[in-house]
Amino acid sequence: MAGIIQDWEPIVIRKKAPTAAARKDEKVVNAARRVGAEIETIKKSTAGTNKAAKSTTTLNTRKLDEDTENLSHEKVPTEMRKAVMQARMDKKLTQAQLAQMINEKPQTIQEYESGKAIPNQQIITKLERALGAKLRGKK
Repeated sequence: MAGIIQDWEPIVIRKKAPTAAARKDEKVVNAARRVGAEIETIKKSTAGTNKAAKSTTTLNTRKLDEDTENLSHEKVPTEMRKAVMQARMDKKLTQAQLAQMINEKPQTIQEYESGKAIPNQQIITKLERALGAKLRGKK
């Protein structure tokens, strides 16, 4: 093991020193405390965080906030879920086989057939191509 050199010098990592302005403010506050003056400090609510000063609501959030009647997402219509199930059965495919054909998870097919899925036009297009059936609009 000759020739192995190890350096065992400790490395000290320190927190960045406060800026000149911060040190000056700190000195003024400490001096006021020493003489017994009344000190009022204010903590900024977003200080030290990565949040913007103004509120950032997305378009969807705003829509849900403004909509007072219906606060749920759109689900797959009954006609579509029955059409998906019927077309899959006609082709003698399992949910897993159909999912593999369209490169989606079997759970996605299960959600579409149970009516729990939120409609996604890309997935519906893939299903239409794989099953050779029209799932949207008038038949």
